[in-house]
Amino acid sequence: MNQAQFIHNHEQQWLLLEVLCNPQLHPDKIIQRRKKEQGKRNSKASQPKSFYEDQILALSTELIKQADFPELYRAVCQHFSLAKSRRYSPHLIERLSLLVEQAHQVFYRPAHIYGDSALSGIIKFFTRTFPQTVRNEINWFWLSCVVFYVPLIAMVIVIQFRPEFVYSIMSPDSVSGMEAMYDPQAEHIGRERGSESDSLMFGFYIFNNTSIGFRTFATGLLLGIGSLFTLLFNGLNIGSVAGHLTQLGYSSTFWPFVVGHSALELTAIALSGAAGLKLGFSILMPGRKSRYQSLLDAARISVRIMGGVAMMFVMAAFIEAYWSSTQFIAPVIKYSVGAMLWSLVLFYFSFVGKKVDRKAGRQSTAGQNES
Repeated sequence: MNQAQFIHNHEQQWLLLEVLCNPQLHPDKIIQRRKKEQGKRNSKASQPKSFYEDQILALSTELIKQADFPELYRAVCQHFSLAKSRRYSPHLIERLSLLVEQAHQVFYRPAHIYGDSALSGIIKFFTRTFPQTVRNEINWFWLSCVVFYVPLIAMVIVIQFRPEFVYSIMSPDSVSGMEAMYDPQAEHIGRERGSESDSLMFGFYIFNNTSIGFRTFATGLLLGIGSLFTLLFNGLNIGSVAGHLTQLGYSSTFWPFVVGHSALELTAIALSGAAGLKLGFSILMPGRKSRYQSLLDAARISVRIMGGVAMMFVMAAFIEAYWSSTQFIAPVIKYSVGAMLWSLVLFYFSFVGKKVDRKAGRQSTAGQNES
């Protein structure tokens, strides 16, 4: 590919990265500055902040809003490397070198220095980073779901025909405790006796749920075996409880209680398993990397997933404490809300941040074609 074709194919990415590095180069800012200069009599026109201001003005505002800084930065680094290896003109190489250096300084600078608030970073994480990361690691998520949900569903079915099978998983005391918690005659459904407030239970649920999730994640360091065992154990345990209470005739209290928070809680457990498996198999199968480097790279991704999982557990605990335990709400309403939450979770991980995914994919494909 000659230099002219190279510039034509990637000019837009370079311009977008330049705008992201310098907000003053946004087309709206350029137009405002030029209007001010034209409005001043006998004033000398100031030097442009970029030699490519005219080309930047052709960029649409929507395109700039959708631009993803890390992806552009990686793409331009690759373009710079290609330009040097192909011995393109010194002018082009210098342009890309300066752009890479500027982007590097912005990328590794503390966020508050160049204007991004902590709130905007959190919003970006949950509207882009978290769902994108889950989609990128979808194979680990599906494996985790199989190990977790298949035993869960199997136990629910088996116990309907063999009720005594519950005691192969749970102790008699645990079974009795569960029966007392979901007894239709119980004063408080789904909670231990003596609990005095929803706030107290909210704290208990956060501690209990997050401990399960982070234990599932951390045990992945045992070559993934720990995560697999924890997922299997929790699947069998939850399935035993659900199957036993259903077989006992407590469906009218158990299912309306769990349906509200189950979407967030069960999905979070499966995601914790996926993050743990990612860690474990990075040690077991490092590929061409050293085991240390493979683990380090996997940990960056896994910790990103667990950041979102932690929020899911908190949300699930809130629903469980303040909504699930409410007894005056009709079961049909709880089932409707539960179905809505399952749909929202599915929609979130399937579609949120999808446009950025497609854009990154096109850039990656273009880079591979260049190579």
